[in-house]
Amino acid sequence: MFAVLKTGGKQYKVAAGDLLRVEKLAADAGETVQFNSVLMLGGDAPVVGAPFVDGAAVQAEVIDQIKGEKVINFVKRRRKHSSKRTKGHRQQLTLLRVTEILADGAASSGVKLAVGAGSVDAPAAPAATPAPKAKAAPVAEAPAAAVSDDLTKLTGVGPAAAKKLADAGITSFSQLAALSADDAAAIDTVKIKPEWITQAAELAQ
Repeated sequence: MFAVLKTGGKQYKVAAGDLLRVEKLAADAGETVQFNSVLMLGGDAPVVGAPFVDGAAVQAEVIDQIKGEKVINFVKRRRKHSSKRTKGHRQQLTLLRVTEILADGAASSGVKLAVGAGSVDAPAAPAATPAPKAKAAPVAEAPAAAVSDDLTKLTGVGPAAAKKLADAGITSFSQLAALSADDAAAIDTVKIKPEWITQAAELAQ
């Protein structure tokens, strides 16, 4: 039996016992995490989700937090300034070993949900499944609407950059100010500048 899961904006075909390198997760070595965003289950009776398979999950053990191979970015401007710039990058990754594929019962497994270290991971929706219980109390939903700030007040942040920050789950100054250097580097939808974090901390007060 195999499964196709989604995490960090990518899709992976996995089976029990497979080693997997994914975008950095907020988990320590030795912990067991669960991916609820399962797009397909394969085997004798394949199941295709719409978009996800209800109740299905993939559980994996965190082996280590690692870095990918170094990528070199070389830029040369021949005219006027004749400048050169070389910059290296090593993507932060999490090494996992797939332990089990669940066809159903994901909600009652009690295993920690796999979440991206920099709020990158889209499958935060399964974690919000208890929300319908809180719907009866309108007060519980009020803070969600109140935490949205106008991020375009930051120097160098336009509507396009603000949308990319929102796609990464950052909609308020306090969220941006709370990011560490590692968290900011782990967000691949937009390059977060250090001065944004500094300005966000001032505006959040």
